[in-house]
Amino acid sequence: MMDCIMDGLIDTLKLLPYLLVTFLVLEFIEHKLSKKNQKALEKNKKIGPLVGGLLGALPQCGFSSMAANLFSARVITMGTLIAVFLSTSDEMLPILLSEKADIKLILGIVGFKVVVGIIIGFIIDLIYRKKIEKEEIHELCDHDHCHCKEKNIILSSIIHTLKIGLFVLIANLLINIIIYKVGEDTVSSILLNNNILTYFASSLIGLIPNCAGSVIITELYLSKLITIGTMLAGLLTGSGLGILLLFRINKNIKENLSILGIIYFIGIIIGIIVDLFI
Repeated sequence: MMDCIMDGLIDTLKLLPYLLVTFLVLEFIEHKLSKKNQKALEKNKKIGPLVGGLLGALPQCGFSSMAANLFSARVITMGTLIAVFLSTSDEMLPILLSEKADIKLILGIVGFKVVVGIIIGFIIDLIYRKKIEKEEIHELCDHDHCHCKEKNIILSSIIHTLKIGLFVLIANLLINIIIYKVGEDTVSSILLNNNILTYFASSLIGLIPNCAGSVIITELYLSKLITIGTMLAGLLTGSGLGILLLFRINKNIKENLSILGIIYFIGIIIGIIVDLFI
């Protein structure tokens, strides 16, 4: 139980710098950028999925949390957000490196996730043409009752970071305790059925906003207990705390559920296709 508490605290502390940087960017855009610069930012959204897919490959889930914040403020597109979520490495990369996995395997998995993220991201942006009324950043601030207009950028960003950080800490502790009670062995056994439902289970486990899911899935694959398709089904949906923060910050629940559904079924479909052809 003490490990659960410590893990939750450490995960939250690691996330705080990303949250602070994100809110500093949002505050800067709202208060400092001119209309001309904001239009230039809008134009760069077209290559967002490319940038998002590449950033998501870095071995930390902090970028998925940043992306959730930026999407909620309409700084990035839905396609960019999904590209980040699908390519996020979370704890998968450190596990592969610590287990001294073949470098070709590591680069192959990371590269595959990045490519899938970028492609799906661009497809989503092409399909999702419905105009969303832009939610101004100060409206997000008013909703959070931080009175940004009355304080400087740094102080406002710190207030946002601490509020979201507290939410993440509580959620992390609850998730860790649930996993502790259920047991990692129980979670692992769900993936050992080796039938079509395994892909659905792996993709669902990957969605758990905690590093435990990606660790279990990666370890089972390295032990040759699950297929590479089953592993990818879970690793593609493993976006760390990004999904959790999306539901906390973005007020459009239908939109959040759509994003969750897209990521979940992409993981399943890609996992099945990979096992069919590899």
